[in-house]
Amino acid sequence: MSSYNGRDSTNGTLPRHYLKPCLLLLLAEGPSHGYELLEQVRRLGIRGAEPGGLYRYLRSMEKEELVSSWWEPSQAGPARRTYVLTDRGRTALDGSVLSLRDVREILVSLLDRYDSLSEKSPAH
Repeated sequence: MSSYNGRDSTNGTLPRHYLKPCLLLLLAEGPSHGYELLEQVRRLGIRGAEPGGLYRYLRSMEKEELVSSWWEPSQAGPARRTYVLTDRGRTALDGSVLSLRDVREILVSLLDRYDSLSEKSPAH
């Protein structure tokens, strides 16, 4: 028997596969450094994001030509890599947003049906 307690282990955080659209969105807002992106994706709900995984993801996105980057000297430490969204990345973001809007509609429908069910029957 399952001991499901009604709460997913993500506790309200986004699954890691949402990292790509989050990064695309953040870079659409403007160029950024890896550490800044890490902090921002965590604030967007991907709390389990790790630096190594984030940088691997950014390198993969660069190979796909979704982002480009360059090294920028820093006066207060080592050089930092700056990432920027490419035209191909903007197109990918647009596609991701369409998909996410579809998911939102499905979730709203599911939650509305659940709320309707809960109103009809007493809580267990």
